[in-house]
Amino acid sequence: MERWSSHVAFILAAVGAAVGIGNIWRFPALLGQNGGGAYLIPYLIAVFVFALPLMILEITMGRHYRGTVVSAFRALRPEFRIAGWLLVAILFLILSYYIVITGWTLAYSVFSATGSATTFSEFTGSYLPVGYGALAIVLTGMVVALGVREGIERVSVLMVPVIVILLTIMTLFCTTLSGFGEAIRFLFTPDFSVLTHAGLWVAAFGQAFFSLSVGEGILLTYGAYMAKDQDIPRASIVICIADVAVALLAGLVIFPVVFTFSLSPTAGTELAFTTLPLAFSLLPAGHLFAVAFFIVLFFAAFTSAVSMLEVAVSSVQEAAKWGRRKTAGILTAILLIVSLAPALSYSAMNLSLHGIPVLDIMDETIGTLGLHLAGAIVAIAFTWFVPRGIFEAGVGRDSSLTRAVFLLCRYVIPSVLLATIGIHLIAGFEIPDATYIAGRHFLDAWLQSGGLATFLMGILVVVLIIERIRR
Repeated sequence: MERWSSHVAFILAAVGAAVGIGNIWRFPALLGQNGGGAYLIPYLIAVFVFALPLMILEITMGRHYRGTVVSAFRALRPEFRIAGWLLVAILFLILSYYIVITGWTLAYSVFSATGSATTFSEFTGSYLPVGYGALAIVLTGMVVALGVREGIERVSVLMVPVIVILLTIMTLFCTTLSGFGEAIRFLFTPDFSVLTHAGLWVAAFGQAFFSLSVGEGILLTYGAYMAKDQDIPRASIVICIADVAVALLAGLVIFPVVFTFSLSPTAGTELAFTTLPLAFSLLPAGHLFAVAFFIVLFFAAFTSAVSMLEVAVSSVQEAAKWGRRKTAGILTAILLIVSLAPALSYSAMNLSLHGIPVLDIMDETIGTLGLHLAGAIVAIAFTWFVPRGIFEAGVGRDSSLTRAVFLLCRYVIPSVLLATIGIHLIAGFEIPDATYIAGRHFLDAWLQSGGLATFLMGILVVVLIIERIRR
């Protein structure tokens, strides 16, 4: 099995997996919808008290079992391999529409670089989203096919620093805008009265868990490539801090522009692809600003897409005993087919079910509820079926803090995730934080659960058929 070339390479790869489009447009949208600075309080609690422990657990178990998501679950109990395949399939389905959005960011990088004034409605009214989505898939497949060091690591080492550098430069530029002071007040002046609202905490916890890619199998896979002497808790803290920093930098870029031109800070997708490009055109050196912004958006989306595909490729490669390039090529071809439906839903075809774009249906089912379920499965499996001593030995620390992390992952975190799903389904409480398409909600809770059940049943049928064939 390949290894990361260094501790820094692992951290950059993990940061690349964590930092995605959610940091650039979803975080500002959620912050705007949930009281500005008040949102940061539950968000930071969620990151460092809940998401961080699960990250430490997942990376530790990945390094301990030195395998894929499927083989790690199989090591617990042979019958648990089905749960491993379930996680792989959920993430692959999410990738099938996430990669479409990655194509949008690639398209707008090209538009901004060439000076094209293509609006989002014009873009989605053509078949360009399908073409750019396909291009993003091919590029992602090529990177994964090159391997851990030659592909994933090289891309992460290049793109993650560029994301941080460009965001920092844009933030410095935004300090000259008239709306910068108002943006600072909006970001860092909390309205403590909203802390009693349950929706604020749900939104913050969802953003923390899924922005950091915990409970999805990505960090389990990346952890398998770590050296034994690397400090997992310290690396996890660095990853969390970097993810939060990128989200805040994105806010410091977006909100000064928003307030300078009296825009809505809660517009989500509309803000990123329609409103901000118009605002950029009014800025001094707005062309360069737009290019930098969409390059950041594409790099963030691309590194996350690479990490998602790696989970599937490594698992299938191990199970089928194929070479990496063959496995990556086959899964890339499958992804091209599966992604057609979500890509066509935002194109001239306007593919939809009952007037709802297929991409949104997938986002509201697999994206909203599927990842909550996946996170709970990871937390339960690797605490209830793994002795605490193995976790402590993997972390390399026998301390009260390590034991607290294990107990949080065993009892508190799965309870919070499952309770969130239960409240959502029983009380009809919305979970707008967990979707990648911020601000677009069409399905009620019961339709979402029905859609998720349909997807999961389909996944299980395919897994059982594969298992039968292998026997």
